[in-house]
Amino acid sequence: MRMFRILIPVALSAAVTLPALAADYVQAPGSSLAFAGKYQGETFSGTFPDFRTTLRFDPADLGAGKLAVTIPLATATTQNPDYDGEMRGSAFFDVSKFANATYTASGFRDLGNGRYAADGTLELRGVRKPVTLTFTWTPGSRPLLSGRATVPRLDFGVGGGEWADTAMIPDEIAVSTRLHLQPAN
Repeated sequence: MRMFRILIPVALSAAVTLPALAADYVQAPGSSLAFAGKYQGETFSGTFPDFRTTLRFDPADLGAGKLAVTIPLATATTQNPDYDGEMRGSAFFDVSKFANATYTASGFRDLGNGRYAADGTLELRGVRKPVTLTFTWTPGSRPLLSGRATVPRLDFGVGGGEWADTAMIPDEIAVSTRLHLQPAN
């Protein structure tokens, strides 16, 4: 019995000094994934309401980090039926051929001042290209990842034909996310 009294404090102190393991998270309610651009000089914006995310993140071990996002393209909406119909059609997302876009990243970079970067790969319309997501991390019982990325739409064939004119729609589309997280089961 005396041996256990000695071993328990030793074991507890060893556990306290071990490095923290990366935590696994899943997306929680209240999360958002949005996009914005311009059409003939007028700003438009929209959301991907049905996206799904898993994350492994530990600020003390960024190399172990992983991010995976699945984005069902048919649910993308600008709340404008004309825009939405065109956006889901063959010139833009072509949802009849490409149901989902995905974003994956392994390992993160520390940018300083509480900012991080995920140098990941976006797969959209069957094209895979690098895209960097910069983000902040707010820890807690319900952590928050707030991030931004710029997607060059023409690199992915989004907006072909007459829509490829960057005077009508600029190439760069801004993407932003507020990702509320909860521990994965």
